[in-house]
Amino acid sequence: MKRWRNLGILFLAGMMAIAVALPNPSFADKIVEQTVVTLGADLTEAQRTAILNEMNVGSDVKTVEVTNQEEHQYLGKYMSKDTIGTKAISSAKIVLNDNGKGISVKTHNITHITEAMYANTAITAGIKDADIYVTAPFKVSGTAGLTGIIKAFEEATGKKIDEDKKQVANEELVRTQELAKEINDNTKAVQFMNRLKEEVANENPKTKDEYRDIIINVSNEFNINLSNQTINELIDFSQNFSKLDIDWDVISDQFNKLRGDIKGIIDFKETQGIIDTILEWLGDLFSSIGEFFTSSSSRQS
Repeated sequence: MKRWRNLGILFLAGMMAIAVALPNPSFADKIVEQTVVTLGADLTEAQRTAILNEMNVGSDVKTVEVTNQEEHQYLGKYMSKDTIGTKAISSAKIVLNDNGKGISVKTHNITHITEAMYANTAITAGIKDADIYVTAPFKVSGTAGLTGIIKAFEEATGKKIDEDKKQVANEELVRTQELAKEINDNTKAVQFMNRLKEEVANENPKTKDEYRDIIINVSNEFNINLSNQTINELIDFSQNFSKLDIDWDVISDQFNKLRGDIKGIIDFKETQGIIDTILEWLGDLFSSIGEFFTSSSSRQS
């Protein structure tokens, strides 16, 4: 009897070891290096072929189309119909990575939206651990590119992103691009938006005045002046972002794992720290030079 009990214990231990070794069920449907391409529905056949070649993928790659109607669906609240246009041209490629590897972004023929802007808003939408590439057959603003990124990620993972997150992410992309134009600084615009989201998540404001105070405080931190229209638009965005009830620690984790040229751009504190260190070094250098000439002058007299 004792022998059978010992065998039973060994069997249960073996089953537990197998269970631990198996992949987490929540990630079972994620296929690492799964590649999905979204193509603008209004591309010509020649343009589609050229873009697939540019992306270095075969004709058998999984593809989905993004329509102009979808672009209007996600951008129509924040941009005029004329600005969005009547054709879907922007295309995107997503390659899934191992969990925890983070996000990288590359672009081609995108004029108004930077790689850091895409990364920032993709993280807001809930995208993580992926290589992202956005392109077009000719120069375009790139505002509609996020629609393709989100659609490709959904197709690759088999999971739908919450519609509210999609809307807020697209709103953030538009507001960041507008802010960059207003202050004439793409990097600072991305850092500002990231800092604003952080403060909203931490402070949990309730009234418009509280949101306004946060926006003004952050603008002072960055030493920029915002128009009343921009402030009001940022209030609306901040309220919409706050409703998502996003865990800021999760977002921060993705920021810390950004890869490539965009690493360090989004984090204002890190960038500012580097600048402060350089300025401090220069200050010490000039101070030393000044002391040298003062000392030399004293000896000559």
